[in-house]
Amino acid sequence: MLVEVCANSLQSALHAQQGGADRIELCSELGVGGITPSYGLLKSIREHITIPVHVLIRPRGGDFTYSKEELEIMKKDIDCCVDLGFEGIVGGALDKDLNLDINGTRSLIEASCGLHFTFHRAFDWVKDPLTALDQLEDMGVRTLLSSGQQKSAMEGMDLLLQLKEQATACTIMPGSGIKVGNLREFKNKGFMAVHFSGSRDVRKMDSPPELSMYSVSKLKDDLISVTDMDMVRLMVKEAK
Repeated sequence: MLVEVCANSLQSALHAQQGGADRIELCSELGVGGITPSYGLLKSIREHITIPVHVLIRPRGGDFTYSKEELEIMKKDIDCCVDLGFEGIVGGALDKDLNLDINGTRSLIEASCGLHFTFHRAFDWVKDPLTALDQLEDMGVRTLLSSGQQKSAMEGMDLLLQLKEQATACTIMPGSGIKVGNLREFKNKGFMAVHFSGSRDVRKMDSPPELSMYSVSKLKDDLISVTDMDMVRLMVKEAK
């Protein structure tokens, strides 16, 4: 069974490698489900990590419905990963009706230049998962990361098993809530790969600061924050 660790930093990646992981999915900001790591982190990973690394391509938190401009940004990020010699790309796109964005996803796969492509947990939002699996296989997706459309892969086991039985060219990789206490259940049911972060909170300050920099109100799946042009005009007018 392949063990993939979702690593959010160089330190996490080093710990994954030293712990014996087979592969790393590299991202930043686990709290929003992961976004594309910085160029500096990508370069450092290339210098220090020898096991295969697949890079998450997601330009922001929130939904998985991307504008033409966002898709172009994602393809440029993929170009960078190809140039740096990474082994795989993790990505995907949905339309506003929570179906696969076929054209958008295909463009990301084509930009990957034959690298191993994993479709991420945006899959857990699609309305017709079995049809979506067929579509992903037709596009050449090699791995599907899913919780079985539930909060945890254990809760989503029934769908995950259906997906595994149906898949002919795509590895179904359960993810979300997988840990030492339940990993063997996935192995015994024939899954060939699992995904988890294995993360723990590490305190770096003696006490939390009095002023928080987090904006919990902005952490929503169905909303993204965008600068308001009219507000900028009003502020500039007032300032000048």
